[in-house]
Amino acid sequence: MTTNKTFCEVCRNDVDYTINTIPLTATIKGKEYHYTGKEAHCSECGSLVFVAELNDSNLKALYDVYREENGIVSLEIIQSIPKKYAIGKRPLSLLLGWGEHTFSRYCDGDIPTKQYSDILTRIYNEPEFYSELLELNKDNLKSAHSYEKSRKAVDAQLAQTELTDSKINSVIQYLLNQCEDITPLALQKALYYIQGFYYAFYETFLFSEDCQAWVHGPVYKDVYLRYRNYRFDPISTSTTFDASIFSAGEKAIYDSVINSICCYSGKILERFTHNETPWLTTRGELPITAPTDYIIKKSLIGDYFAAVKEKYKMVNPSDIKEYAQDMFLHS
Repeated sequence: MTTNKTFCEVCRNDVDYTINTIPLTATIKGKEYHYTGKEAHCSECGSLVFVAELNDSNLKALYDVYREENGIVSLEIIQSIPKKYAIGKRPLSLLLGWGEHTFSRYCDGDIPTKQYSDILTRIYNEPEFYSELLELNKDNLKSAHSYEKSRKAVDAQLAQTELTDSKINSVIQYLLNQCEDITPLALQKALYYIQGFYYAFYETFLFSEDCQAWVHGPVYKDVYLRYRNYRFDPISTSTTFDASIFSAGEKAIYDSVINSICCYSGKILERFTHNETPWLTTRGELPITAPTDYIIKKSLIGDYFAAVKEKYKMVNPSDIKEYAQDMFLHS
């Protein structure tokens, strides 16, 4: 509980106040949205008091829920784009063919249309897409310096992507090629199980990326950001994929997870992970609905799945099926 001072209209004085977290409801465009906000009470008389910062915070919380439920890009992502690509707000608006102040308004909290939101999401997630826009529309910029500075930044992004566009991205494309209706939630769980079972069989981790112990189970944050707009819908499938880039051992793990794990829905797999040591240990005493970005240590994942392999006397990756069936019966 936080303590501070504000003016109380009942006490007619500047008073200490306490802040409580409460459930709130508001209506936008005829639809009700439920979100978590904060309210302040006078420490002397208990009356509700106004605190500008809390009002702004509650408004942002409401808009965050509205954005999430309507597939609109988050304010944090919008505000990070100029830094990511070393371009000013006005030059970015011009580059996109928008009004000169349009992007600035979005950075200040205005909510973009779905069409503009989708463009901004692609720009943030796909340096290749931004690179194409930069070349195509560079004549819209008022100075060569703006172009050169941003060109250098996006080239660095592309170089980094090539370096780290690693195993996890190749595996994602393989999963999208093999699974007809995989949702973002199910994709996250498939990646987690591939990481764990690959370690169990080969004593090394496939992915350098860490996953976090989110409310809905283990999540790779960058993967979440990439596919967040699909929400509960299946991700568009990848029509072609050359699986020859994988070793026989890798492919055996992928195929077994696809056949034994991906046959369950994302919500069922969420139940699986909620009963497994890595997620439980990482969250500790946190309430099950409390958001967190705690990283699930790779050692926890490795130890757990090594123990699973031993418990179920797994000889080859196809034996994963028995574990999945057992979790389905007991989760």
